[in-house]
Amino acid sequence: MRAIDPEAPGGPEVLQIVERPVPAVQPGEVLIRVAAAGVNRPDVMQRKGAYPPPPGAPSIFGLEVSGTVVALGEGVHQLMVGQPVCALVAGGGYADYVTAPAGQCLPVPELLSMEEAAAMPETLFTVWTNLFERAYASEGDTVLVHGGTSGIGTMAISLCNIFGITIIVTAGSDEKVAAAKALGADHAINYRTDDFVERVKEITGGAGCAAVLDMVGGDYVARNLKCLAPDGRHVSIAVQGGAKATIPIFEVMMKRLTLTGSTLRARDNAFKAMVADELARNVWPHVEAGRLKPVMDKAFPLEQAADAHRRMEAGDHVGKIVLTMG
Repeated sequence: MRAIDPEAPGGPEVLQIVERPVPAVQPGEVLIRVAAAGVNRPDVMQRKGAYPPPPGAPSIFGLEVSGTVVALGEGVHQLMVGQPVCALVAGGGYADYVTAPAGQCLPVPELLSMEEAAAMPETLFTVWTNLFERAYASEGDTVLVHGGTSGIGTMAISLCNIFGITIIVTAGSDEKVAAAKALGADHAINYRTDDFVERVKEITGGAGCAAVLDMVGGDYVARNLKCLAPDGRHVSIAVQGGAKATIPIFEVMMKRLTLTGSTLRARDNAFKAMVADELARNVWPHVEAGRLKPVMDKAFPLEQAADAHRRMEAGDHVGKIVLTMG
C-alpha cells in the first residue's frame, strides 16, 4: 500500500509516498480502507522529530481517518464489515489501509462526506475530553478558547453552540476574527491588537470565564488565570508558546482555580473507547441530524502531503485540512 512514512525528521519535503505492507489486524481491531485522513498539529511536530509515536504505534503519520471496514480482528462484530466509519488512531492514517481498535470507530452518517468524517475524530475527542470533561463546561457557562479558527477552535465553537455555552475565542487577524464570528463564536478577540485579558473582563462584566482551553502555554497561562472566574478551570492541551509557565499561586488560592491538562495520543485504547461511547451517545445524534459538521479548509491528495503541512504551518487555514486517498 501507499503510505507517508519518512525515515528521518525534516521539512515538509520528507513527506514522500513509499510502499509499506498492509497492516495485520489484531484481536479487537478492524482494517479500514482509508478514504481520507485528517492533518493535525501533532503530525507537524512528529515530522520535525518533536513528537515521536507512542510505543507500539505505527511510524506512518496520521491520527484520524475515514473509510470502509474491510476486515475484522478476532472478537469484532461481523456487522462492521463494509461499514463506513471514522476512527481515532495512534498513527498510520496517511496510508491506503490502517488498523483501528473497533471501540474507537464511529459510523459515518449519510449527511457527512468521507472528507468531513476524517476531519472529526481528533478534534472531537480532544475538545470533548478537555472542555466538557476536564473543564466541566456546561449550559450557561462562558469559556475562552485560544486558536479560534484552528481545527480545535472551530470544533469548540460548534459544540458550545449546540450545548448552550457562550464561547469567546482569540485569533491572529481581523479576517480570522470575522471568520470565527461567522462560524458561531459569541465573541472573537484579535490577540495581536487587543489585550485578551482586558477584553474578557469587558465581555464578562468582570465576572470572568468558567473555563479556558489553552494550546499556547508559556506566558499565556498566567494571563489565562486572570480571565477565570472563581472556581474556574484552566485546561492545557499544547505548548506552542512554551512548555514552562510562572503562575501566581496566591491568585489560584484566592479564586480556588483548577489547573489541569491532558494529551490524547498516548492514552490507552480502553480510555479512547470510553470517550467514543460517550460521543456516540451525546454528540453523534447531532452529527446524524446535520447539526454538527467540521469546518473544512482544504483537501489535498496523499501525494501532496507536503503541501498540506505547508498550509498548516503557514497558519492561514480556517478549520480542518485533510488528505484524500483517491
